[in-house]
Amino acid sequence: MKTIKIALFYLPFLLIVSCGEHASTNPLSRSTVADTGFTGIKQYTQQGIERVVKETEFKNGVRNGFSKTFYASGKVRQIYQYKNDLREGIAEWYYDGGPVFRSTPFVRDTVHGIEVQHFRNGRAKAKMGFEKGLRTFFFEEYTRDGKLYNAYPDVVVKTRNNYNANGTYNISVELSYPANVDFFRGDFSKGVYDPDAVEPIKTVNGVGNLTLKKSSEQTKPYVEILASILTGYGNRYLLVKRIDLPYNDLD
Repeated sequence: MKTIKIALFYLPFLLIVSCGEHASTNPLSRSTVADTGFTGIKQYTQQGIERVVKETEFKNGVRNGFSKTFYASGKVRQIYQYKNDLREGIAEWYYDGGPVFRSTPFVRDTVHGIEVQHFRNGRAKAKMGFEKGLRTFFFEEYTRDGKLYNAYPDVVVKTRNNYNANGTYNISVELSYPANVDFFRGDFSKGVYDPDAVEPIKTVNGVGNLTLKKSSEQTKPYVEILASILTGYGNRYLLVKRIDLPYNDLD
């Protein structure tokens, strides 16, 4: 097994790893060095100092095995597992000098399965589901002593029927108590939240307003609203509310 050291220009933002509701790709995880079949471990260092910032295992010039990045303290920051240059298996992020902060499952370079966040004491902090890179509605958060947290707000719906007057039906949505929230309209029957397949609902001071208009075509007699609620742990709790409509020609 060979080990090779490579100096990289240091850009501070390249070492930042996101700890949000979904795992992101660290720019350092893509090799910037042309390779012609190297097998072994490459060590990447900051320019001007001999501190290793990343180690990556290669087989015949392709990432196979682990890829680690490190804190300035030298402790492991994150570990990805690669198979034929694709992230595969469990990726782990660590507190500086501490235990695992987050474990994220990958299948063919895509987040798939249950991601788990941890407190420093090792207990589970949060669990959330992913299906082929998209959030599912499986979501759990816990207190530091291991109790399941469930004190999330509900969605309150108010409607105003002007169908006979001008062919409109207004829906307003807000949370049962104030919190940071974004509202979306979409079809959530597949059990996932796809940001590219939803319509944001204009929200002012925590109140979202959606005006449906009479259509010449038959439509579903309901709409589905998703509330993306920011929790105290910095995660996004997703809540779907189905609202039945009195007419089947509103769009």
